[in-house]
Amino acid sequence: MKSRSIALILAFALALPVTAFAQPDIVEITPESEEAVERGLRWLAANQGAAGNWQSNDVGLVALGALAFMSAGHMPDRGPYGDNVRRALDFIITNAKPSGLLNISQEGRDMYNHGLAVFVLTQAYGMTNDRRLAPVLDRGLKLIIDVQAEDGGWDYKAKRLQRGHDLSLAVMQAKALRGAMDIGFEIPPNVIDSAIRYVRSLYKPLGRPDGKRYGDHPLADRPGAFTYSGSRTTTAMAACGAVCLQEFGEYGDFRIQRSMDEVLKDVKKMRPQKGKIPSDAYTMYYVAQGLYQVGDERWNIGYPLIRDAIVRSQNLSKADDRSTYGSWDGGRVGGTPGKLFGTSVAVFALSIPNRYLPILQEGNVKPESGAANE
Repeated sequence: MKSRSIALILAFALALPVTAFAQPDIVEITPESEEAVERGLRWLAANQGAAGNWQSNDVGLVALGALAFMSAGHMPDRGPYGDNVRRALDFIITNAKPSGLLNISQEGRDMYNHGLAVFVLTQAYGMTNDRRLAPVLDRGLKLIIDVQAEDGGWDYKAKRLQRGHDLSLAVMQAKALRGAMDIGFEIPPNVIDSAIRYVRSLYKPLGRPDGKRYGDHPLADRPGAFTYSGSRTTTAMAACGAVCLQEFGEYGDFRIQRSMDEVLKDVKKMRPQKGKIPSDAYTMYYVAQGLYQVGDERWNIGYPLIRDAIVRSQNLSKADDRSTYGSWDGGRVGGTPGKLFGTSVAVFALSIPNRYLPILQEGNVKPESGAANE
């Protein structure tokens, strides 16, 4: 695996076709959302701690903290939050294992932490060309490739098995692999092809034809969504599957539009939750990206709904309490790490319209005829 020069990568990025997001049809950033982002960043900075890890041994959560700062335009060692970004990245780099694995928590969290951390490092490398990151990325990407299951998925543990466990693991690796390709790392095509087949196998039709048709596939005229492992559908998994196929360049796959139709239905039901990110941080992380990637009316309708719900959910109860004011609880995780999870995702989602991250500057290339019908 090798990397190309950042100058060449940036030149290529500038040559990409303009996406539907370049001239949005909606007001994406409001004064209220900007203020919420700044309060969130202040919370992240104030609660990071000397170790740079927000009291968390989950490298993936620490990586999300760095991602929040970068999505708002803050770089390592530059500006008011430069030290915070650098210390978060240092924590990840320092804890990389010789095998390439980015996980110091329990073994069952290997590929969650690893995939998320590798993805964030691709974004940091693409924005900074920090040469310390290249060898960590090279080993980390090799591990993702080496432990891919025979059916194209991944397990919780960093081991190659016959079958992948579920979609939540595949999406973590999908984002890492796409982030790497965007900045010039070479990924074997068979790895991507196998992962695409795996993700498609987790799509499930949900009803009879509804009068819409997204292509020529026999299931394109029926509602449907991606599942956790073949049966259970959730808002998070519907968004995860769509994000996976988008990251793998399958932009015209009918499953993306069908699954995001289901996501939009759920977004319309989201309500603010006092001090807690709407739904939960994991779900919001992929819902926001899925809406952004698919664009069109789903973004125009859905993004203002999640943006305003996030803003109204921020913890503003005690302005003098630095441990809570400006944060969001993320659900699933407690204490400061839980607030790290929720606040990082909230800041990231509210900062998506900035389009600072390399992953948000992708060209939406139309697929070849028939590519979506497999």
